[in-house]
Amino acid sequence: MKVYNKITDVTAKYPNIAVALGMFDGIHIGHQSIIKEAVKLAQKNGGNSAVFTFSNHPLSILSPGNTPLIICDNELKISLMEKSGVDILFNVPFTKEFSRVPPEKFLAVLKENLAPKFVVTGANFTFGRQGKGTPRMLLRLAEEFSFTPEICSTVLVGGKAVSSTRIRECLQKGDLTSVGEFLGRPFDFCGHVAHGDKRGRLLGFPTANLKIENNRAMLPNGVYAVWATLDGKTMLNAVANVGDNPTFGNSERRLEVNIDNFDDDIYGKLLTVKFLAKIRDEQKFSSADELISQIRRDKTKAAEIWQRSKL
Repeated sequence: MKVYNKITDVTAKYPNIAVALGMFDGIHIGHQSIIKEAVKLAQKNGGNSAVFTFSNHPLSILSPGNTPLIICDNELKISLMEKSGVDILFNVPFTKEFSRVPPEKFLAVLKENLAPKFVVTGANFTFGRQGKGTPRMLLRLAEEFSFTPEICSTVLVGGKAVSSTRIRECLQKGDLTSVGEFLGRPFDFCGHVAHGDKRGRLLGFPTANLKIENNRAMLPNGVYAVWATLDGKTMLNAVANVGDNPTFGNSERRLEVNIDNFDDDIYGKLLTVKFLAKIRDEQKFSSADELISQIRRDKTKAAEIWQRSKL
């Protein structure tokens, strides 16, 4: 998959493009249905599938105080797009200048740089200045801009539309079952392994530490059975703690991941953590020995979850 971080003319290199348009901030099952339709249309017509999206949420520019928490960061977004079979990803910054572009001008930019044969969106998609562009406008202007519009139906779960807002609410409540249903996969968190206190290694349970930025959506503090993937490769069984490690008085919230039967140096590497189930709430222990005993019990319970999740 070729990734472009700015709008680039690719018309000579990629013919018959089917492009999916959207924010795709969670890549949930609703987003996936739009992306899959673009991939299917491209394959059917001997062309190339593309996604045009933004690397930052538009509200981060238009109303920073109302910017929603990030469910899926750019590295995870790129990985998931590639796994979906997308050929080209335009992951461009949303800017104040871009926010002033009228809907018709945006379609002209698409035609000039992608010349799409198909434009695929969701039923609630808006685009252009003040969000005045709608699927109805795409249908009306399709002939003028030489593309066929494909408007995908809204995906419902429990009679309600699947949305990133619903996913954030479920994450806040710790409802992993609903989150997994909406995402079509376990909730995943991606980051580069940072240096920690190295206390886990002294306890006999070395951990990979990931920083939890304030703008990231995350589950409540606690201990979870997870799968961990290094640099997009082998899936490894692991136990993860979300929190500030109250036993030792840490003040920074982070994700600490103990990978089962693993002790390699992975500082700086990209680690993706998939949350399978919660084991317990985070708690403060009276001694290191008490914590060690609990970690052993946590790993026993996690082993049951790893096995069950593979069935």
